[in-house]
Amino acid sequence: MASPFDIDEIYPDDGDHPLRLPRRQVGNSPQGVAVTLLADYTLRTRAALPSAAIVALLAETGVTTAGARTAISRLARRGVLEGSRLGRRSSYRLSRAAAANLSAGGHWILASTSSTVPWDGCWTVVAFSLPQQLSTQRRALRAQLRWLGYAPLYDGLWISPDDLTPAARAQLDQLTLGAVTVFRGRQTALESAIHRAPIEAWDIEAITRSYRAFLQRWTPVLPRVAAGEIDGAAAVRARTEVMDTFRRFPVLDPQLPVELLPKKWLRRPARELFGAVYDGLAAPAERHVRAVVTRFTDDEQPGIEAHTTADILAGVRLDEGPAGPAHGGAVC
Repeated sequence: MASPFDIDEIYPDDGDHPLRLPRRQVGNSPQGVAVTLLADYTLRTRAALPSAAIVALLAETGVTTAGARTAISRLARRGVLEGSRLGRRSSYRLSRAAAANLSAGGHWILASTSSTVPWDGCWTVVAFSLPQQLSTQRRALRAQLRWLGYAPLYDGLWISPDDLTPAARAQLDQLTLGAVTVFRGRQTALESAIHRAPIEAWDIEAITRSYRAFLQRWTPVLPRVAAGEIDGAAAVRARTEVMDTFRRFPVLDPQLPVELLPKKWLRRPARELFGAVYDGLAAPAERHVRAVVTRFTDDEQPGIEAHTTADILAGVRLDEGPAGPAHGGAVC
């Protein structure tokens, strides 16, 4: 089976507008890091940051000045950022669509790794057949299904332990040039040794290795976080890295039923470790971002607020404010 890390997007495109978030790449792309930084510290306010400050923050992660400016320009063209200018100073903030998309995606990341909803023993099956000439649409459908928590049991037959959600239904309803059938039911096990169990659509060993690698990377860091030894740019870098890594797990392990998984499944330990690191570094990281931004503006930056796991789960409400029109209601 294809690796879930090969999906084009961590967050899905919204068919109602042309927003296109950065493609998932191996390692951290400048655009991906820029989006993570802005989401981590301005998602609730959509505060506009001087472009020079964004470039400086990206430089601390190893992005060159030219690479940072190119990333900002491309994100603006993609509809992720909105630009403004005051004199010779340009600033950027998350667009309304990007804030909504990132808020919903962040909620999904944490909810899907902390849910304990009992499984009813049924599987949702999506079977589809698209004409050969619609290869682009077929790839888009597969990427969307992967994001929605489905995996391919066979070519053209994708499954999920969860019921069909409104989001999944809306995505499938957009397919007008192919045949799609959705049904839900229990597996009938065969006695044959060659039958394939539905859980085999996911590479359980690979998921386990990913969880172990995450725990091995961040467990030694936790005592330093608790002792306040990580500060400044290091705190921002660590928060960006831990978020960029952890947000892939819901695609790898989309609330798979614990009844079908090995004992002592590592989903909960990884989720708890992520929260401890991400939240534990919120205060020093916020202070550093404020300090960097202050170097490039004469104004205070009240809109810089570190996003915590509690904020992500609660959702955000973006009200009208000094930065300009924003959402009039909750976005997730």
